[in-house]
Amino acid sequence: MSGELNIADLRKSYEKAELTEAKALANPLEQFDLWLREAIEAKVPEPNSMTLATVSVLQRPSTRVVLVKGYDERGLVWYTNYGSRKGIELQGNSWAALQFHWVEMERVVRLEGKVEKISAEESDAYYISRPIGSRIGAWASPQSEVISGRDVLEKSWAEQEKKAGSNPARPANWGGYRLVPEVWEFWQGRRSRLHDRLRYRKVEGKWVRERLAP
Repeated sequence: MSGELNIADLRKSYEKAELTEAKALANPLEQFDLWLREAIEAKVPEPNSMTLATVSVLQRPSTRVVLVKGYDERGLVWYTNYGSRKGIELQGNSWAALQFHWVEMERVVRLEGKVEKISAEESDAYYISRPIGSRIGAWASPQSEVISGRDVLEKSWAEQEKKAGSNPARPANWGGYRLVPEVWEFWQGRRSRLHDRLRYRKVEGKWVRERLAP
């Protein structure tokens, strides 16, 4: 390395917006929908990307970035290989957390809840909407397994392309998950590190909103 890197001096003042109780919507899903739409309109890079945190049966956490592909009152949906590390961990422990970070808007959304597989029909519908290359890739990649090199993937993809034809079916080990939120938190950066944090908790079937100290 050339020169000393002093990351302790990296600082930013958050001054773009505020999140008050008067402005926040009563339903967290509607608040999320509003913020996501604003992130898309602001052309934030990959506004639907989110960090997924899972925990193994040995109580070791792990994270990775996935893409939310649908959301409604039932929860947030993403797709993956069921045999991947996250799939295996979710099989052993269905509790998980999600986090969106829209840096340019100085906003974070966090969720916690239990995860369930979506129906085969829903997974089929999404799978056939994907580009053909991505559909073949779902067959070609033994996700999270150790491989000797990239050539393994290239060879597998070429073999699967020959087998698949123009309309490959969804692999049985690939499909969607849905996180059913029990907790939402909306974070808006503010000046002097006095950030706005509003948490929504499900209590007896209703959402209770409360402010957290930053």
